Amino acid sequence: METQVKKTTAYDVVALIVLIVLAFLFIFPLYWIVTGSFKDAIAINSATPEWFPSEPTMDNFVRLFDKPALRWLANTVIMAVAAMVLTCITAAMAGYVLAKKRFFGQKILFSLFVCAMALPKQVILIPLLKEMSFLGLHDSLWAVILPTVGWPFGVFLMKQFSEGIPTELLEAVRIDGAGEIKTFTQIVLPIIKPGIGALAIFTFINSWNDYFLQLIMLNSQEVLTISLGIAKLQTEMSNDFGLIMAGAALGSVPIIVIFLMFQKYFTQGITMGAVKG
Repeated sequence: METQVKKTTAYDVVALIVLIVLAFLFIFPLYWIVTGSFKDAIAINSATPEWFPSEPTMDNFVRLFDKPALRWLANTVIMAVAAMVLTCITAAMAGYVLAKKRFFGQKILFSLFVCAMALPKQVILIPLLKEMSFLGLHDSLWAVILPTVGWPFGVFLMKQFSEGIPTELLEAVRIDGAGEIKTFTQIVLPIIKPGIGALAIFTFINSWNDYFLQLIMLNSQEVLTISLGIAKLQTEMSNDFGLIMAGAALGSVPIIVIFLMFQKYFTQGITMGAVKG
């Protein structure tokens, strides 16, 4: 049986060129930060840009590690991972309940989550700050973890995935005597795993990059995140771009690692979510 070879059209060529240009534009800032972190002050401030360091140096990273950069990085990883895990657990359970359970006020509750998605974070910062201060959690990592756990977008996303769980399958499992915990862990979670993978990436990146919330909630040197630490370097040493780029390069590593770990589930989640009504 002869295989049909797809003809390359002008549209395919133009689309490929556009994608390559866009990929370059997105990757170039990261490339410039990484290469800049290995340049000395003369090369960074040179009027003629060096596209690749002619004399690479680790001096910027050595000076960065003289500061509590590893503590900042550890704080940020702990914060982002804790927020990611807790958000995925609570959003998966809430989305499953809203999708497959029937109770009084269900539609109203889901409408509240949808409305909360439209609220800018700046609107609720003062109530969050007062709440964390009342609980005695201000200036601790919990002050930036807990506000992320009830992320309305996460509940909305997991509800959309839970809608695809066959009701007949859940009823058959209950007839076999399985309880709610067993049903959720052995039946529901494997089905919505792609959605959880996508939510994990979204939550990790959102928590990692939430500079404004971190700035409001964290003050002490012991609990600073990598974003706040880099900003502090920028104010203390405004002309030391090598040190700042080294901190930015160090801060980008965990995000890249997390994306590579969940890339398969992220792709599946985006694809499945796109075809849901």
